[in-house]
Amino acid sequence: TIMRRSKLHNNEALSEDMLKKMISEADKVKTHAYCPYSQFRVGAALLTTDHHIYTGCNVENACNNLGVCAERNAMAKAVSEGCRSFRAIVISSDLCEQFISPCGGCRQFMREFGANWDVYLTKPDSSYLKMTVDELLPISFGPEDLSMKKLQIQNGH
Repeated sequence: TIMRRSKLHNNEALSEDMLKKMISEADKVKTHAYCPYSQFRVGAALLTTDHHIYTGCNVENACNNLGVCAERNAMAKAVSEGCRSFRAIVISSDLCEQFISPCGGCRQFMREFGANWDVYLTKPDSSYLKMTVDELLPISFGPEDLSMKKLQIQNGH
């Protein structure tokens, strides 16, 4: 079953072939997840606006807050290769009863690169829920907010 929930975007919809390829890539990279503590595997496949796919998996650490989520892993790989314009990301996990959803940190990390690009939340049977970054993180704070009018401060006070 394929589920969709999103408003129309400026970018064209992904072809079914591209979406299937991205789901397959996310599922494949999920098998490389390093998750000895949670046993919760996550994979992500990120499509750039120039049609390149970057993948990432979660990498846990004994010091919990040093772990890296799959979504941020894929985005960091893309940025490290010079890409900062994203079209869509597919997130994959082993959850059967519900769609995998990105954590708050990943939502904010995605938002750094725009509010109006697509996020596909999937299940192992390849069904998905399509949302935008804006739908996942409404009333968000992004880079453009830093240039908005604000009070002038003196000496940091």
